[in-house]
Order: sequence, then structure tokens, then C-alpha cells
Amino acid sequence: MSQAKRIQLLIALLVVSIGIVLFVDPIPQDLAYHDFADKRGWLGIPNFGDVASNLGFLVVGVIALLALIYRFRELFRTAADARPYLIFFVGVTLVSLGSGYYHWEPSNASLLWDRLPMSIAFMAISAAVVADRINTPAGNGWVLAVLLVLGLTSLFYWDWTESMGRGDLRFYALVQFYPMLALPIIIWAFPDHHYTIGRYLGWTIAWYGLSKVLEFFDRGIYELTGNLVSGHSLKHLAAAVATYMVLRMLIAASTQPAPASQAGRT
Repeated sequence: MSQAKRIQLLIALLVVSIGIVLFVDPIPQDLAYHDFADKRGWLGIPNFGDVASNLGFLVVGVIALLALIYRFRELFRTAADARPYLIFFVGVTLVSLGSGYYHWEPSNASLLWDRLPMSIAFMAISAAVVADRINTPAGNGWVLAVLLVLGLTSLFYWDWTESMGRGDLRFYALVQFYPMLALPIIIWAFPDHHYTIGRYLGWTIAWYGLSKVLEFFDRGIYELTGNLVSGHSLKHLAAAVATYMVLRMLIAASTQPAPASQAGRT
């Protein structure tokens, strides 16, 4: 399959995904989403488990940013290559603040600040994969910028529709889940890479998938553990591990040479 046809496959998947979204009725934020299982406070912090478990994102984000700064020449071939990963880990770090703020007092208004940094991280890692496997200048440049704008716009659109009394999460769902559909296809269809090692991306997706399962069974896990820890608190930790896999991937990539076929990719 030629590169043009492989790119057409991704575009076709995007078009189909957009078509599905447009034919689905607007999706408002379910207010029951804010009703988490573990509402216990501690040390004056409400919903302590769900607030404190966001420290995982802070730890991973800070460690990764320090590693990227102090090991810059070891990890990256060019400054442009580092750009999406720096933005990704800045987003991860900010998730700890945004999600902590949301869980302190869950509401639609505070949920926006939870989702904004998550969107930044999703879009940045998607651009990094495009840069490494499909087109380096585009992925590190205009694709990164466009994806970030689309991700943030989808959230501001949702927030605006909520304020109008007709909330619509469809486009946020698209920018969140399309990368999860597209990444395995990109790994398969564009095998040449340097930074984006398939097994680490696979672990990233697996840990993120586990976090969604834990989120779904929030109350069941809370009851199963004898009210020790909730599924949502564990969700934060699993998602933090998913982001840590990206740092492990970069460190592993720094020990292997770039394939000759990638050296001149444009």
C-alpha cells in the first residue's frame, strides 16, 4: 500500500467518525457524572481520594519535563522533535491541577478545567506520532497547532452549549476518541519510526483503556474494596501510568539509531 493510500485510509476513518458524530443527537453532560462514589474528606480536603490521586499526574509531569530539559540532546535529534512532547507533559502536569480543582467541587463549570489540559495532552501526543511516522515537519508544526486548536475549540464549544442550556459533547468525544482509533492504524500502516516505539504506545493505550474501565466501575470498586478506594481514584493512577509510558518510550528510543528511511522524511 502506497503512502498516499495509507493517508487516505486515515482520512476516510476521520470522515466516517465525523459523519457518525453529525448524525448523533447532541450529547449534554450527564449531571450524574459528578456523583462519585468516594466523597470522604480528609485534612480539610473534600473528596480527598479523587483530589489526591491526581498527584500521580504531577509527579509524572514534573519528572518528565525535568528529564526532557536535562537530557534534551540525548533524547531528541532536533528542537522541533521535542516540541509535541514538551507540550504533552506540560498538559499532563496541568491535569493534576485541573482535575484536582474539579474534584474539589465537581460541577460542569469546574469540569471544563479538568478537560482542557487533557485535551492538550491528547492532541500533542497525536501530533508527535504523525511527526515521527508520517511527516516530520507537518507533525511538529501545523498539524500540532491545528490539533491543539481543534481540541480546545471542542471544549469551549461544549462549555458554550452548556451555558445555552443545550450542552453538546459530541465534538469533544470525537477529538478524545479518534486518536485512540487512529493510533493503532498509524502504528501498523507507518512502521518506520524513531521515537514512537509500538510496544510503548501499546502500553500507553492499554493503561489508558484500563483507566476508563476503572472510571466506569467507580462505585463497584469502592464497594468491592470495602470503601477503601474508588474506581475513579484508581483511574487517575492508571492514566498517570499511561503518561509515564511515553517518557519510558523516549528513553528507550534514545538508545537506538534512527532508521535510514526516516532520516530524510518530509
